[in-house]
Amino acid sequence: MNEVPLQPGGPGGPMKAMSPGVVDFLFRQLVTGEPPEDTQWRREGTVLAEQAPGAELARRLSETDVESLTPLELFEYVRASQRLVAWAEQLKERAVGRYCTGQPAKSPGGA
Repeated sequence: MNEVPLQPGGPGGPMKAMSPGVVDFLFRQLVTGEPPEDTQWRREGTVLAEQAPGAELARRLSETDVESLTPLELFEYVRASQRLVAWAEQLKERAVGRYCTGQPAKSPGGA
């Protein structure tokens, strides 16, 4: 009669995706009246959404603690990862194309 309703989506619902670090961050933001996103990222330089694909983006992604990201930041992280993968695929396709043309590689410092 007084049954507790189940969470929407069951035990694997949307709340399961939030790590303790994210919950702590969101709670601190709520208490201080700050927006529910990490605006510090925006003050530190180029945000992931605007970082050009390449070595710097790969470094930033590899050094990011994914468990501490808010849902919005995690979304941007995934989008940046997809951009990096597309960029790497283009590099690979160019190299394969060059390899398949049968042209010998130029030796460095050669005439």
